[in-house]
Amino acid sequence: MSRRMAREAAFKALFQLDFNFEEEQREACEESAIETMFEDNPRLTKKFLSYIEDAVKGTRAHLAEIDELIMAHLKQGWQLSRLMSADRNILRLAVYEMKFVEPPLPKSIAINEAVELAKKYGTDDSSRFVNGILEAISK
Repeated sequence: MSRRMAREAAFKALFQLDFNFEEEQREACEESAIETMFEDNPRLTKKFLSYIEDAVKGTRAHLAEIDELIMAHLKQGWQLSRLMSADRNILRLAVYEMKFVEPPLPKSIAINEAVELAKKYGTDDSSRFVNGILEAISK
């Protein structure tokens, strides 16, 4: 099991929370999304539980700040809600890892990992889009 698989599980949990989240039941929703990742992928080991929990809960805790950073780099007139959910959550996770994790994940690694997720879960244009937004945020 690699960190990449754990990151992918965190992304999937964030993606799930994009559709199934109630603020008044925040903790229960986050825990359920994380548990689902372990039920769906028996190769995930408890060794990476801490990383997945930190990534999901940390991204959700800093969501307003993260979304603001992303929106500042979208084309004029675009809203975060117009982005595909996969792209939006890949960006959120990468920004969290670049800006809010201590010590921060090196920007080149965060961007590369996000681009790989975009290639796997996004459209043909997602990887270029994700790369461009994250490069702009990283400066």
